[in-house]
Amino acid sequence: EVQLVESGGGLVQPGGSLRLSCAASGFAFSASAMSWVRQAPGKGLEWVSNIDTGGGLTRYADSVKGRFTISRDNAKGTLYLQLNSLKTEDTAIYYCAKGWWIGNNYRGQGTQVTVSS
Repeated sequence: EVQLVESGGGLVQPGGSLRLSCAASGFAFSASAMSWVRQAPGKGLEWVSNIDTGGGLTRYADSVKGRFTISRDNAKGTLYLQLNSLKTEDTAIYYCAKGWWIGNNYRGQGTQVTVSS
């Protein structure tokens, strides 16, 4: 059974940082591209970033480019998202998803990130 479990969210002030983790199991993690998406209050899902199987190819939405960094540890079966210089508009539930994001990928239950002073 595919499982994705996100963690690391929380409340942070504008300009702060967080590191999100996603523990994967039930599939060949090292053979799967992975994605992060988010959903802000009252809005639809927004693609944030993705990474290829080896971690050498990464892509970011323009809204987070230069502030967020995606990475993975295939030995640990874990995906990461480093969030720096956070803004209030980054407030959302963050989900990791299996594969390149196409809109209906399998994803975890999410972790809440709230950016507020």
